Amino acid sequence: MSATSGHTGVAVVTGAGSGIGRATALALLEAGWAVALAGRRPEALQQTAAASSREAAALVVPTDVTDPHAVDALFAVVREAFGRLDLLFNNAGVSAFSAPPEELSFEQWRRVVDTNLTGAFLCAQGAYRLMMAQEPQGGRIINNGSVSAQAPRPHSVAYTSTKHAITGLTKSLALDGRRHRIACGQIDIGNAATEMTRRMTTGILQADGSTAIEPTMDVADVARTVLHMASLPLEANIPFVTVMASAMPLIGRG
Repeated sequence: MSATSGHTGVAVVTGAGSGIGRATALALLEAGWAVALAGRRPEALQQTAAASSREAAALVVPTDVTDPHAVDALFAVVREAFGRLDLLFNNAGVSAFSAPPEELSFEQWRRVVDTNLTGAFLCAQGAYRLMMAQEPQGGRIINNGSVSAQAPRPHSVAYTSTKHAITGLTKSLALDGRRHRIACGQIDIGNAATEMTRRMTTGILQADGSTAIEPTMDVADVARTVLHMASLPLEANIPFVTVMASAMPLIGRG
């Protein structure tokens, strides 16, 4: 298959087996994209594909984004199957370990950094190389930054550090990508209703030491925002966008 054989474009979505990744992959499929579904759990990826009315346009590629060889294999499969790549949604990540800095173990720190930052870089690098080499040249990378790229929660030093780093990754890719028609943007998401945010509905630690239930939003609203970013021509880019539950305490946090 190729991007010119009836598809809007060819996309890779990491972390496509659940949550934001699954919702975005399904939105892209329904909008006419061919989508490579990447993630660690083959069964979950298959479930994502089966949930689409365009299952035939979904390609399941089990991938550990922390493994450079696995990431290389992902983009080799995409090149072989579709001939090009138009979009990477760099979404794979692990949630924060809730621990004060003095208690976070080295292994916990490394797991978050390896997945959220190194994995995002490896996938961006793989996409960048493919987008540079293809004809016509170019494509778009959208990084999942999280609102933790703007303001921390208590006891989230590893997660918040990686998400602030994603902002630097986004800016660097956007700058270096200009000469290759590679646009890069970032979506910062606040309290989308997924398994990762289920604790918001039972109470979560606030900056003042209290515990409060926080509102959430439909994950489909995130998917629609990514789809809008992806639909722009490469001559236009949304470098940063925040989509969040309207009443979450991010504005005024602290």
